[in-house]
Amino acid sequence: MRKKILVTGAILGCLAVILGAFGAHALKKILTVDQIASFETGVRYQMYHALLLLFIGVTPYIPSKMQKLLFVFILWGTILFSGSIYLLATNNSTSFDFTTIGFITPIGGTLLIVAWILMIVSFFRLKSDKIT
Repeated sequence: MRKKILVTGAILGCLAVILGAFGAHALKKILTVDQIASFETGVRYQMYHALLLLFIGVTPYIPSKMQKLLFVFILWGTILFSGSIYLLATNNSTSFDFTTIGFITPIGGTLLIVAWILMIVSFFRLKSDKIT
């Protein structure tokens, strides 16, 4: 599972860099300042959670079952949150009306918040003598 978490974190991080560069160069010519700012928010949160997955994949302080649970919440939260932001930010540049999926963004955000809360709970459950 650790390998899966690490690979996924690395892929999400790489995609965040690619999408950030795409937004800064190609999309800057066709999107408004507000749309670019929104797109950059998606990139930023994707990178935060890519780094979080990398941390989860290497830390010995999160039990295996919790790692699996965190992985699911973070992966789906990132896909729903950042993915919907990318689509909504580029809505005016496509023929499909992505505003119909706007309700997905807070669902993704909620999944990310739940993942952070689960991680906090997991850390509170640590025995202080296990921390080196």
